[in-house]
Amino acid sequence: MTESRLDRAPERRQKVPDAAFGIVGVLVFAALLESLPRLGVLPRKYFPTLSETLTALAGQLGSASFWAALLDTVRGWGFGLGIALIAGTAVGFAIASSAKTIAITASTIEFLRPIPSVALIPLAVLLFGTDIRSTLLLVGYASFWPVLVQVLHGVQDIDPVAANTTESYGFSRWAVFRHLVWPTTLPYLITGARLSASVALILTISAELIIGSPGLGSAIARAQASNAIADVYAMVIVSGLLGMAVNVLIRSIERRVLRWHLSIRKDEVS
Repeated sequence: MTESRLDRAPERRQKVPDAAFGIVGVLVFAALLESLPRLGVLPRKYFPTLSETLTALAGQLGSASFWAALLDTVRGWGFGLGIALIAGTAVGFAIASSAKTIAITASTIEFLRPIPSVALIPLAVLLFGTDIRSTLLLVGYASFWPVLVQVLHGVQDIDPVAANTTESYGFSRWAVFRHLVWPTTLPYLITGARLSASVALILTISAELIIGSPGLGSAIARAQASNAIADVYAMVIVSGLLGMAVNVLIRSIERRVLRWHLSIRKDEVS
């Protein structure tokens, strides 16, 4: 009898959904955010309670300027990411089309890729001022490299046996690209897009915060300048929620585009 109960105990623990643990974690974190400033553990001048932050967030949701700033951030993120995806994919396939071009451009890529986008802020301000084009320059540059590198890896991962088979059967270049190169590279491209989406959002808000171009970043800077600390934290919460929404969006696109891929089918089965 004792052994059967012990055997059933792990099974009962496994029935607890993972989402329940996540909810508990959020509730504990929320309780700490509310209690620590009230108890004086954190200085309330710089750390408002969660209820004060949520009150400020509710006020922001009723403001037209908040929605305009959110739209500017989403627009800057979307345009910058779109530019990076198109440019990274096109340049990646062009470079990977030949072993010589890969060898010629390898050192240049390794030199340019580590340059932080924030180092380009003076150039962006000099060229475009506080216009959204400054944000697009920084976002496009930072998001371009993950896409480019992943496309290069994808093309280089083509099965040589499959490549020799297409050559033996006399496939045209378009047929080879459509039936071999593109399906092999697409999972890598989606991975690059997922990485670039997060980088693009970070750079968008950072550029708005530093340069002052329209968006959530500049709204955070204005709230900080006016000593509206609760509004600052409210904007930070919105930025975090926006990041979660971006991740969910990219994941859903990945599942839809790669539903034929083995990794997605395994996740669906599990």
